[in-house]
Amino acid sequence: MADTTTRTLKLLALLQAHRLWAATELADRLDTTERTVRRDVERLRELGYPVESVRGTGGGYQLAPGGSMPPLVVDEEEAVAIVAALRGAASGSAAGLAEASVRALAKVTQVLPPKLRKRADALRAMSVVMPGETAPSLDAEALTTVALACRDAVELEFEYAPAERAGGRGGVVLARRRVEPLRLVPMGRRWYLLAYDLDRVDWRTFRVDRLRNAKQGKRSFRPREVPGGDAAEYVRASLQSVWEAHQVKVLVQAPTSVVRERIGRWAQAQESDGATLVTMQVEDARWVAMAMGSLDADYEFVEIPPSLLREIRGRNARESRALYLADRGSE
Repeated sequence: MADTTTRTLKLLALLQAHRLWAATELADRLDTTERTVRRDVERLRELGYPVESVRGTGGGYQLAPGGSMPPLVVDEEEAVAIVAALRGAASGSAAGLAEASVRALAKVTQVLPPKLRKRADALRAMSVVMPGETAPSLDAEALTTVALACRDAVELEFEYAPAERAGGRGGVVLARRRVEPLRLVPMGRRWYLLAYDLDRVDWRTFRVDRLRNAKQGKRSFRPREVPGGDAAEYVRASLQSVWEAHQVKVLVQAPTSVVRERIGRWAQAQESDGATLVTMQVEDARWVAMAMGSLDADYEFVEIPPSLLREIRGRNARESRALYLADRGSE
């Protein structure tokens, strides 16, 4: 029964893409037979999900509008609050929440009525971000579009802005890209898209905050195998080779399990003679200070670019002066 339930839920997740699935394709995705797929479709219909059948060549199964959400009743205020909260969590840095928030946001946005979507957009436009936030500006709608394209294995088209230091905001024409999206990977305080570039015939890593006018194409595809088999590791390795990211290695006097739990989403952590060697790809010193501060442990730099080291020294000097003045004032 457990296997049947799991398979049925997987079938429902596939049908929620609102595309027409051939029975053979569903059977292949679920690792079962077409006969079993037909039985599972009937089971979903018994549960109240409107699964339509299209006969003939090119036919298959499709979930009718209104069948994307499980039985759940919320009023308009609750729906707007859900979307606003998910957008905030998707752009945040809480470990384990960002990825789940993107998946949930993609599902909710897909069925949100236009009136409620406008209200949620208005709420976001009128919200104030606290000073000191260093996360890049990220369009939740773009993130949702990319997440849906990855989930449904459909082609994605977008315009890609060059890096700012390369003149990306000086009137340069944006490059049009056409890709097969594979995974969204959070790293540091940014989101990256790992995709197969159809025009360059190779894998590419894209910063989601530099995507413009992202939209899904009509062509679906069978996901390719990423070199090495690990999307996160591939993105981390690709960032090492680009000029916008600096590699920093830190030896931390803390258990590796603790380090991975607190900053494992953004850095590599491996045991080293009773301590933990942390390897990060960063763009500025603020992230280094934030990551090390969250560990609350002694550490020493093994490898760090001189420019980042000078910036950290400057920050520490200002903090030391402030502490000295505070101590002197309390005497």
